[in-house]
Amino acid sequence: MSTQSAPAQGGPQGAPAHAAPPSRALPGGGDQRLHRLVASVVDKPGVLNRVASLMRARNFNIDSLAVSRTDREGLSRMTITLHGDDVAVEQATKQLYRLIDVLKVQDVTSEPTVQHELALVKVRVTDSNRAEVLKLVELTRGRVVDVSAETVIAEISGTEAEVDNFVACVREFGIRELVRTGAVVMTRGGTSIEEAVKR
Repeated sequence: MSTQSAPAQGGPQGAPAHAAPPSRALPGGGDQRLHRLVASVVDKPGVLNRVASLMRARNFNIDSLAVSRTDREGLSRMTITLHGDDVAVEQATKQLYRLIDVLKVQDVTSEPTVQHELALVKVRVTDSNRAEVLKLVELTRGRVVDVSAETVIAEISGTEAEVDNFVACVREFGIRELVRTGAVVMTRGGTSIEEAVKR
């Protein structure tokens, strides 16, 4: 009686037993979304460069970076706005926390926050449309900080969306110059990243 060889074990459809398992997706390959990180750091030279270098090494493009002193002597606060998927940003946050002189890092993306940004916008104007531009600044709760024969400089503050909306409205007149601070963020309620810092 003839014999038949048994099918190879260890894999579907006769795949050899030593076949490599299917490769898994690498972390950090998900949907990109906006994240806001708040970091408390020691106020000394070189800290900003180390933070920016870490983000560059992880291939993040920083949308905005706002840095200022705090009420505590020798302590500064960074608000970093960037786009990335949740896993990659979480890994970057952990690596930031390991840097010397970085005392605390929080991803406040999903937390209830107060967000504020300031922009100076130099808008091109003529005699015929100057009044319209000034009215637009007033309606958007902005402030006129300079007026000349050819331009109006408006100071606009609010959420990123509110600043974006004003910029879109005056773009038809012509924007000669624009500068934005980037968002500063503070969590609502009684929590405080500064009070959480142990030094």
